[in-house]
Amino acid sequence: MNCESQEPVLEIHSLSAAYGKKTALQDISLDVGKGEIVGLIGPNGAGKSTLIKVVSGVLRASSGEVLVHGQSIKSLSPAERARRVAVVPQARQLGGAFSVRQTVLLGRTAYLGFLGNPGEEDLEIVEWAMRETAVDILGDRKLAEISGGEQQRVLLARALAQKSEVLLLDEPTSHLDLKYQVSLLRLLRSLVKQQCLSVVMAMHDLNQVSGIVDRVAMLVNGNLRHLGKPEEVLTPEFIQQAYQTEVETFVHPITRRHYLFPKS
Repeated sequence: MNCESQEPVLEIHSLSAAYGKKTALQDISLDVGKGEIVGLIGPNGAGKSTLIKVVSGVLRASSGEVLVHGQSIKSLSPAERARRVAVVPQARQLGGAFSVRQTVLLGRTAYLGFLGNPGEEDLEIVEWAMRETAVDILGDRKLAEISGGEQQRVLLARALAQKSEVLLLDEPTSHLDLKYQVSLLRLLRSLVKQQCLSVVMAMHDLNQVSGIVDRVAMLVNGNLRHLGKPEEVLTPEFIQQAYQTEVETFVHPITRRHYLFPKS
């Protein structure tokens, strides 16, 4: 599928937000195109999760706007917004009695009729999303019975079932061991290109960034300090300014990806 497009799918214009009197985001502007992943990085409290909450409509902006295909999310009903924007939170060991299949079916809620009964198309999409994320063999298992990595893939499947063009992820690899981190990021990268999704993903591990994202947005104290390709943003100077830590950069001789190591 060709994802090339001159027009951005997601546009964030001069966005600010606050918790009470405390400013959390200040004048953030960026856009995301089809098939593009923008990674949000920054120290704790920089505003990464807040930005995802505002873009998804969970938290109201104090100023600015978020557009999807030129339409403000503020003008959309919750169901319409869910058809445009899907969110993948951190799993954090989900409990409850829902099965994997029932959880993924929740992604179709915005499309169901008054009685809430799924149709044949809804069920087909659920099965497709489960196959794409390799959780179809877990369909009848309860969430509490599967691992954290499997739960994270279930949440991704639920988001895919929404058939939204914009996908927001809040540190999806946190609390996962290395095997599941690698498999989840590879899966995500593949799905983004196949489905031409527009993705904003908050990331904690800086050494995962250059291998998965197309551009990096560095937030510091609620401000967008830098926006560009990984090699343009993941520099010792910018990292030291943001994280108050001196690092050295290693460029992989084959992949040319940038990796960071604390100075000894």
